[in-house]
Amino acid sequence: MNSKSLVSIADISKEQMLDLLARARYFEEHPNSDLLKGKLVATLFFEPSTRTRLSFETAVNRLGGRVIGFSDASTSSTSKGETLKDTIKMVSNYADLIVMRHFLEGAARYATEVTDIPVINAGDGANQHPSQTMLDLYSILKTQGRLDNLTITMVGDLKYGRTVHSLLMAMRYFNPTFRFVAADELRMPAEYRRFCDTEDIAYSEHTEFSEDVINSSDIIYMTRVQRERFSDVMEYEKVKDLYTLRNAMLAGSRPNLRILHPLPRINEIDRDVDDNPKAYYFEQARNGVFARQAIITAALGIDIPKP
Repeated sequence: MNSKSLVSIADISKEQMLDLLARARYFEEHPNSDLLKGKLVATLFFEPSTRTRLSFETAVNRLGGRVIGFSDASTSSTSKGETLKDTIKMVSNYADLIVMRHFLEGAARYATEVTDIPVINAGDGANQHPSQTMLDLYSILKTQGRLDNLTITMVGDLKYGRTVHSLLMAMRYFNPTFRFVAADELRMPAEYRRFCDTEDIAYSEHTEFSEDVINSSDIIYMTRVQRERFSDVMEYEKVKDLYTLRNAMLAGSRPNLRILHPLPRINEIDRDVDDNPKAYYFEQARNGVFARQAIITAALGIDIPKP
């Protein structure tokens, strides 16, 4: 495995995390440069994506690099039966770095085992989404002025939501308090609750998205119930509309509260929330470019100019 790869947020230290956040701040102030001049980045998206793929490609283009790859696996040789190993080894001949999204958990980790170039995990099944976590951390830092001692409420699909899994693990360094709001069928998996216990992270579980929970939160992290993760459509229909955040529900919330969402949303955040200054999900998506510029340059061992 290339030591510069980013497969899981658990692979990087607090110091590396803070370095990436500092890089993200630099790139927000200096989004365009030629730091990636002469570099080729392959984006391999075996699963549909809009924000993640476009923000990675924007990050590369703004830094003067070039992008190759595919956004639809049906247009690649995997549709002919080519193995993931062969695809990765072939692409490694052409690119300096691979950004990969795959529907199978562990696919990104496997990719690092068959190539010598860095691999960035852009989401593997319901497992991890570390680049989303870095933009989430950057969004939290920008809106709260700190990462320490925050109360973070996660709502919706906590079983399959790889973004909440990664964020939970990243926050282990910053003494958070978590509220997990979900139906029993979509509660935070046992392995992540055990992780909280092991890391001495305070958390509570709720099936009601109550006024008390909302009003005592610094961050509310809404998630979409992911239809594509359900094999039984009836089970999806049963839980898809259980939690919807509406503007009126924010009346007694803290002034510093910010609402995050990895997007796309369906109906878990009502459109009447969009104009509330506490809504931050569109700015959060914009932060993805800066966070991914940080991750790419770090993976390629490129230093950023000193202030």
